[in-house]
Amino acid sequence: MVRMERTAAPIDRAVLERALLPFGESRTLPGEAYTSDGVLAWERAHFFGGSWVALGRADDVVPAPGDQRAVTAGTETVLLTRDAEGRIHGFFDVCRHRGHALMEPGQSRSAKVIQCPYHAWVYDLDGSLRGAPGFHTVPGFDRSEFPLVSLRVAEWRGWVFANASGDAPPLEDHLGNMDALIAGHEPERLVVAARHGYEVAANWKIVTENYHECYHCSNIHPELCRVTPPESGVNLDPDGTWVGGTMDLMDHAQTMSLTGESRGVMLRGLDEAARRQVLYLGLFPNLLISPHPDYVLTHRIEPLAPDRSRIECQWLFPPEAVEREGFDPAYAVEFWDVTNREDWHACEQVQRGVSSAGYHPGPLSRREDAVYQFITLVARGYLEGRATRPNSREPRLTEPA
Repeated sequence: MVRMERTAAPIDRAVLERALLPFGESRTLPGEAYTSDGVLAWERAHFFGGSWVALGRADDVVPAPGDQRAVTAGTETVLLTRDAEGRIHGFFDVCRHRGHALMEPGQSRSAKVIQCPYHAWVYDLDGSLRGAPGFHTVPGFDRSEFPLVSLRVAEWRGWVFANASGDAPPLEDHLGNMDALIAGHEPERLVVAARHGYEVAANWKIVTENYHECYHCSNIHPELCRVTPPESGVNLDPDGTWVGGTMDLMDHAQTMSLTGESRGVMLRGLDEAARRQVLYLGLFPNLLISPHPDYVLTHRIEPLAPDRSRIECQWLFPPEAVEREGFDPAYAVEFWDVTNREDWHACEQVQRGVSSAGYHPGPLSRREDAVYQFITLVARGYLEGRATRPNSREPRLTEPA
């Protein structure tokens, strides 16, 4: 197991402490949190490599025995495999011979073994060394001494996660009470019926902050405001490394679509109250989960540069909907594609603003308490070298000065 040295982020401590003041007194993060190459390098190591980063749906990433895929987790490339018994394994993408990469990031293949393309060392899907050409006559050479270096992976409700540093708390602690919130939606039994990829000219945290508030909805989301009141719902108190809340549906709306109509099937595990709301859950650092009454939408974020992010959206539906004759997920996809693009434009304009010499950390509205929670999670993580829980919300009776 590889363990990392925890250090503070290269940001002035006094500025971060201002972000950690009680809600109503705090300020937003400084500009360098969104623009600095050094800060992003630190985040990749400590927030992405040092935490549980979402790699995607297990059935997408390595769907069948023999499947192999190289994915990025912080500063590392993770080689995922699924063995003949269906177990998922994770390894550092490094051959034990001369260190050649076994696969390129994003590459996938299906084979009974892992073979290094450089000198053809061969590994079983569980990482054990099967063959090393030319070494069978070397005195004392023991294949058991040279397995691939394993890396922590875990599955949760259909998603696969990796912790490259090896020292993050158990995934169950990372999730905390978020698991109970999503249990009724049964995401583990849902299937991906649609996906979109986006590249956004904004920092990954700007995308997440935008997701966690509807203070902006009346200004830029007319379609959303037709199906949900922008001031509805409540934000929640997490006991894990996440932030989230709810929004209510209007009386005429069955779900989030351009008409409010559902053309799918209501999720079987929800009671009547749960069928009248949408959840917005951000599992740190890179998975946004939006459970609806009839589908679950996810945004998986990968930082490409301080001012650029790749976002993979997936729409998950129950199998009884997908198998129904004539089913088309477009009613959900169209709504969120419109909403996403409105958000991406806003996020890109925020990125322009925080990159300006005229930007200074500002106050938060009472309607931005979930943003406050996310910012405090980040700021404390910058100081401590590890993200844990956000600050509790302590709203004041008046708007911050």
